[in-house]
Amino acid sequence: MDLESAKMLGAGLAAIGAGMAAIGVGNVFGSFLESALRNPGAADGQQGRLFIGFAAAELLGLLAFVVAMIILFV
Repeated sequence: MDLESAKMLGAGLAAIGAGMAAIGVGNVFGSFLESALRNPGAADGQQGRLFIGFAAAELLGLLAFVVAMIILFV
């Protein structure tokens, strides 16, 4: 296997993290909506944790994208 094909394979594997971030964001919002429908009074107190979870999942997706671009172009 030459270097160029190894770079493409590595970038493809690193890009899987972007898809996993989408699953994570869906899980965060789905869990929030489920808990908000069960207990609407506590939904306002959980909104800060919702945005922290969203930001963490999205950060991991962006980090995976950056790693894939670094592997491809450096």
